[in-house]
Amino acid sequence: MLELFASNTPLFLTGVFIFGLLIGSFLNVVILRLPARLEHDWRCQCKELLEIESLCDEPSEAPPGIMWSRSKCTKCGYLIKPYENITLLSYMFLRGRCSSCKGRISIRYPLIEATTAILFLAVAFYFGPTLQSLAALGLTAILIPLTVIDFDHQLLPDDLTFILLWSGLFASLFNVFTDPVSSIIGALAGYLSLWLVYHLFRLLTGKEGMGYGDFKLLAALGAWLGWQMLPLIILLSSLVGAVIGLTMIALKRHKSNQPMPFGPFIALAGWIAMIWGDKIIDTYLRSSGLGSL
Repeated sequence: MLELFASNTPLFLTGVFIFGLLIGSFLNVVILRLPARLEHDWRCQCKELLEIESLCDEPSEAPPGIMWSRSKCTKCGYLIKPYENITLLSYMFLRGRCSSCKGRISIRYPLIEATTAILFLAVAFYFGPTLQSLAALGLTAILIPLTVIDFDHQLLPDDLTFILLWSGLFASLFNVFTDPVSSIIGALAGYLSLWLVYHLFRLLTGKEGMGYGDFKLLAALGAWLGWQMLPLIILLSSLVGAVIGLTMIALKRHKSNQPMPFGPFIALAGWIAMIWGDKIIDTYLRSSGLGSL
């Protein structure tokens, strides 16, 4: 069965696209619930540290768990049925409204689901039915919630960046994208490069230019792709960040003195480097004449 699935390209790509829709539905849950769970845990830890008598919220007031709690309508509390959890399909059938209270469903849910499926399809098309494709799907699935959560909350949760870091080191044992030595050096160089930039910027300006989550995310990408890809990731993330930031300021969608999360640009640059990094570097070396040296 697996051999038939892998050898039939249309069947393989269709299966990956449907799988992407299912994973995208779960990622919507992660994006919505993980920050709330983290905030709840931090509040409990602070109360415990301060020896406040009520250590934590009542269980009924705690945010729902990520894995087992059923999804609800944010407006009326209607328990969403399993067949309604494929947001892209249910959004079209329900015309963007809750089946109970008829309140509007945010367009972001089907967009995240569709984006996940499209990125999964791009990975499968590029790598084919290989171990690299499986690993790249996992990397993509973690980068998506990191991107959206950082955009919403300016937060890159350790729960996700550490999974990315350790899985990248593990993947290097099988030379999926890079070898173990390049992976370890990539993790160290990724973290230390932004750490040095952060402290240099703070010494010169007295301000914090980025968060520690950015260091961990770049370290994780260094573990996945090797130290050789770090210059490209840093360059691409800086260019994309500058273009998007200036565009948003020009369109008055963002204030010039308002902080902008850098994690989404690192994640996007890392994904691009995973797919086309070698080609981009080779093209640059040939066009600059360095490839012939």
